[in-house]
Amino acid sequence: MRTTLIAGRAGLTVAAAVLPLGLAAPAFAGGTGVSGISVVASGSTVRVSTAACGQGGTASLMTGTQAAFAQGRQVTLGSGATRSASWTDVGSGTYTVAVVCADGTTAGTQSVTVNTTPTVSATSAPAGVRGGLGGSSTDYRGLTLLGGGALVTVGVVTAALYLRRRARPHRR
Repeated sequence: MRTTLIAGRAGLTVAAAVLPLGLAAPAFAGGTGVSGISVVASGSTVRVSTAACGQGGTASLMTGTQAAFAQGRQVTLGSGATRSASWTDVGSGTYTVAVVCADGTTAGTQSVTVNTTPTVSATSAPAGVRGGLGGSSTDYRGLTLLGGGALVTVGVVTAALYLRRRARPHRR
């Protein structure tokens, strides 16, 4: 009884581990062994690539309200072994990308989320940290360097004299 229970639990554990791997496998177009499509969003640009359409095809970028391929923004796939297409100036949101090959087969569909963030440009050169007493914000460049160097020199000389005096034997 105990052995059957352990074997049953082990079987469930293996099934739970294998299920995500099966769901994550790439879709195959037309059963030919060629993987479907790959979609990447970078800023406001969406790019799709596929090796499934040897003779070319068309890609469509559809919003959530557009259900048909023809309603989306259509682009012809470029040439090469891996054909690709891209859309620029795409607003933030979730889109569906579909690719239909020239022979009428569907290479695949995939959802993509676009996050466009505004770019920030500096209007003035950075001035560094402006700390000090009473709101002082004047940078004396050379004078500041000279003063800092003097403080370091005084500290090193004082430490050397202290250690030298301490190392001497006391005589009376």
